[in-house]
Amino acid sequence: MEERLNNPDLSEDEFIKDKSDFLRGTIRESLQNPLTGALEPDDIKLIKYHGSYQQYDRDLESERKHQKLEPLYQFMVRVRAAGGITTSEQWLALDELSEKYGNGTMKLTTRQSFQFHGILKRSLKPTIKVINEALLTTIATCGDVNRNVMCNPNPYQSPIHEEVYEMAGQISEAFLPKTSAYHEIWLDKEKVAGRPDREPLYHKHYLPRKFKIAIAIPPNNDIDVFANDLGFIAIEENNELKGFNVCVGGGLGSTFGEKTTYPRLADVIGFVQKDKIIEVAETIITIQRDFGNREDRKNARFKYTIDKRGLNWLVNELHSRLGWEIESPRSFKFITNGDKYGWVKGTNGKWFYTLFVEHGRIKDEEGYQLKKALREIAQILKGDFRLTGNQNLIIANVEDKDKKSIEAILVERGVFNNPKLTGLRKNSMACVALNTCGLAFAEAERYLPSLIDKLDEIMRKNGLEENEINIRMTGCPNNCARSSLGEIAFIGRAVGRYNMYLGASHNGDRLNTLYKEMLSEEDILQELEPIIAAYARERNQKEHFGDFVIRKRIVEVTERPIKFLS
Repeated sequence: MEERLNNPDLSEDEFIKDKSDFLRGTIRESLQNPLTGALEPDDIKLIKYHGSYQQYDRDLESERKHQKLEPLYQFMVRVRAAGGITTSEQWLALDELSEKYGNGTMKLTTRQSFQFHGILKRSLKPTIKVINEALLTTIATCGDVNRNVMCNPNPYQSPIHEEVYEMAGQISEAFLPKTSAYHEIWLDKEKVAGRPDREPLYHKHYLPRKFKIAIAIPPNNDIDVFANDLGFIAIEENNELKGFNVCVGGGLGSTFGEKTTYPRLADVIGFVQKDKIIEVAETIITIQRDFGNREDRKNARFKYTIDKRGLNWLVNELHSRLGWEIESPRSFKFITNGDKYGWVKGTNGKWFYTLFVEHGRIKDEEGYQLKKALREIAQILKGDFRLTGNQNLIIANVEDKDKKSIEAILVERGVFNNPKLTGLRKNSMACVALNTCGLAFAEAERYLPSLIDKLDEIMRKNGLEENEINIRMTGCPNNCARSSLGEIAFIGRAVGRYNMYLGASHNGDRLNTLYKEMLSEEDILQELEPIIAAYARERNQKEHFGDFVIRKRIVEVTERPIKFLS
């Protein structure tokens, strides 16, 4: 890498990392500058590794320009919770934090993390301190490193789930950055004299881009394993976890107008015994570290490294670095990538309630006081809260005697059995988009609920109100809500205009296909109504919507199917 820094074509980020002193930069000085609500340009990049993005309120942009004021800069902070689990005490601490420093809401992400929005620069350090005091952290939730490792958050669903959950935590911990910069900047720890920083895995320049790992347990693909740079699929035989199929090269982000960018599902390259999973994961990360594109960040994800050099090259490089060969893939089957709602009893004898959270936003609104309900539950719950990969929440480890009390709170606050929770709504996801995301071209989270209201009228007219169809919306093609895996999906092109995609599978193993571009709401309803009516009339028994539109050739199967390399 040192030699590559002589290359003037390297992206700006590579030079920022090089001179950052292991992610310190001038963040401390930027935080103390009272003349602006923003950080220095280089520090805006570096602060991502610490778990925060600098944003601004785009709703106020025109007004503030008119008043000759700088944008209302604010920060999003993302909290890393291993496997998406927090105690009741931690939940209450985060709830209070959102009221004191944020915009009064919490966002559950599609990677089993918490996000807080609207935090001003002066409140950034106190916010991160409180999070750490609650025994949580924000480190490596953003930046060119391995992100939060996803898995099913209920280890008590089966002994296999418990074993996989523990492994996800071990992988997550193993690949955290080792620099002490985070603790110095946010927690006022002193740098140990005479002990130089070192990153044995990432080295001085970290990865070319972000890296995502997930573990799925068939038959449920509830974390969309094929959307990750590296995925592991648990293989069970005779109620025993034997190991994992290894999937590589997933990633859904792209850029409009850039044909060299595209969504891609991971390929299955082989099987490894369970005691080899961390060794294999680390080795694959080093391959991306050494061969990933550091010149063009739009082509820097692992999927492009693989497509440039070939899947066989990757497997050969993996075998060479390991000193042994992985086995041929083993058979598995996924049936869904959604969540199962309601109560389920765990292997530990306690109860787990999966609660739908529309687009992951924990807030109160008239007749639906979700935030108050969860605060009251946290005050009496001796169990914990668990975030799913679909922006939903599990109220977990509930004693028999406490079930009725929890249900009573949910009923009183208008949350339990809400009549708006149709099959379409319960299978919806949306990213934050406007007004805080600087990349968004259009609304997503704030708009999709009202669009579903109108689509539900069409669904009811055709007797489909309970039918499960995955519907997803993002404000741009970065795909934060995994819109490329929606049976019906929308990607924002401009305010009020969306590209519509159809035909993903219901289990997350097939991408959708562009149907029509630049549609208004009127266009969307006009296009979908006859397709939904045809689906009601002509679908085969148990046929999912995505499969129906492919069978009827409303859209063709998208390119880049999953490969199985043996």
